Amino acid sequence: MPVAIEDRPIDTVREEVIDQLIMNYSHGKLSYEAFERRLDTAMASQDHKKIAALAEDLDLNVDKEYQENKQRDFYAKVAPSDNENIEYLVNIFGGSDRSGAWTVPKELRSISIFGGSNIDFSESKFSQKVTTIKVFCLFGGDNIYVPEYVNVVSKAFCVFGGVNNKAPSIADRNAPTIIIEGFCIFGGLDIKLKRTIKEKFVAFADSMKSMFN
Repeated sequence: MPVAIEDRPIDTVREEVIDQLIMNYSHGKLSYEAFERRLDTAMASQDHKKIAALAEDLDLNVDKEYQENKQRDFYAKVAPSDNENIEYLVNIFGGSDRSGAWTVPKELRSISIFGGSNIDFSESKFSQKVTTIKVFCLFGGDNIYVPEYVNVVSKAFCVFGGVNNKAPSIADRNAPTIIIEGFCIFGGLDIKLKRTIKEKFVAFADSMKSMFN
């Protein structure tokens, strides 16, 4: 007996509908305006039937090629390694930037005194299931940018400063996890997504559309 739509996990229904929206938009079956409008509704609604109805008139279903492209674009790049190295970012009256396609060590230590660093994991490759970032900020601060499908746990402590954490705490239990520890004194720590989930969906849909057209 088929499972009623209301009895299925709403996040599963949402993901399937968004996949179908992207698939049909990328093949020219939906205009950009219609795609964006339905995407907004799918992301915001908590009603199973309302979400499912967004794809009822769409003919194309996702295929193997779509799933392969989604796997490549959406999920964190992981290359397991036995390397348990520690890297340092030291900023004193200055700043540093760690971004691009880099391999993430098991532990990253950032020291910022009257300075700061930008640590961007968006295009990085994770070598460990769990990565620890230890920060110390004194009259300075660090910006940490994470991908959408990475778990982030913040344990940093601030005195006359603050931690602004806008990253997901549980994205996927099988995804890499970043644990942030340390102290900020007269400084701050900003943890955020490089781009919103909607921006990620739209960018992926546009890349698929370019591929098929």
